Amino acid sequence: MFEVYITKAGKYLPNEPVSNDEMESYLGLINEAASKARRIILRNNRITNRFYAVDKQGKSTHNNAQLTKLAIDALFDDSFSANDMELLSCGTSTPDNFLPSHAAMVHGLLKNQSVELNSSTGVCCAGMNSLKFGFLSIKSGNTKNAVCTGSEKVSTWMLADKYEQEVTNLKNLEEQPIIAFKKDFLRWMLSDGAGAFLLENQPKGDVSLKIEWMEAFSYAHELEACMYAGGDKNEDGTIKPWSDYQPDQWLKESVFSIKQDVKLLDEHILGKGAQSMSDAMAKNNVTAGEIDYFLPHVSSHYFVEGLKKQLAEKGVGIADEKWFMNLGRVGNVGSASIYLALEELFNSGKLKKGEKILLSVPESGRFSFAYAYLTVC
Repeated sequence: MFEVYITKAGKYLPNEPVSNDEMESYLGLINEAASKARRIILRNNRITNRFYAVDKQGKSTHNNAQLTKLAIDALFDDSFSANDMELLSCGTSTPDNFLPSHAAMVHGLLKNQSVELNSSTGVCCAGMNSLKFGFLSIKSGNTKNAVCTGSEKVSTWMLADKYEQEVTNLKNLEEQPIIAFKKDFLRWMLSDGAGAFLLENQPKGDVSLKIEWMEAFSYAHELEACMYAGGDKNEDGTIKPWSDYQPDQWLKESVFSIKQDVKLLDEHILGKGAQSMSDAMAKNNVTAGEIDYFLPHVSSHYFVEGLKKQLAEKGVGIADEKWFMNLGRVGNVGSASIYLALEELFNSGKLKKGEKILLSVPESGRFSFAYAYLTVC
């Protein structure tokens, strides 16, 4: 088995940062009225800037594959070019199309050479799953290097015109033309961007990060879906897929919108997160005192204090000064968030050899959690 190192980290955030007050000028007004939930949600998540790959007319400036390709470009220099790549592993929640795969579309833009591809789907853990595929490939000797990415292009999913048909339908039914909170909630949470890591079987340059281990957990066997798109929930908690709806219902009911069951999220995300992190650390004989930097992906600062409390109760509480987060500055970029946080730390000049970093990524899709433990080399 070979050792695996993150030797470079790159990112791409589209256009200029968008402030809280500017959001509706990009996403638009539903039913020509400002969202009543927006200010409450923003106050809780404490995000002050995010990035959109659309202009104020709602026209795309980049698609997901382009964002990903631009993040990968940041990895290339005289020591590593696109033609040196052996494996491309890409994770996203929001691919540009169902088929071909997201990784294939990114590879098409790179125009380098034939490489092995992997596309990871899901929600936030998609980025960690793409990282683990690259990690295992190098670990086993299948490849000597891998480029792994996490990316999202969600802004066009959240534009007001995507909901107008549903509003019209509600009016025709003489109901209140208000989009359900499970849909409106995420319009003020999510943003666009991409991150990329180069993995190699040897350390390189001034700083490399050795991947000691990666662990992942799913609780889908006991919990129903919490965050979903391309369908809607039945009363028994199962998901009715988009293909079982009539085409006119796709618009009338905003079937393809991203939705979140906030009650279910609040009930389970912290408890399962603390349990899985405790299990991962125990399995690998790591204590909280050994961790120098803790990088948790959280969708909102609303969850931070609760997470600290739950971790402490499990005996894996980590001191506040060891937490490293950039949610407020870049927004919640789903599967790309952990890449963007580690990229910032990796290129900060702060890291010292021998320091330990723990990455923690929850996914509310159907409650999955992923972890990675790194050593600075």
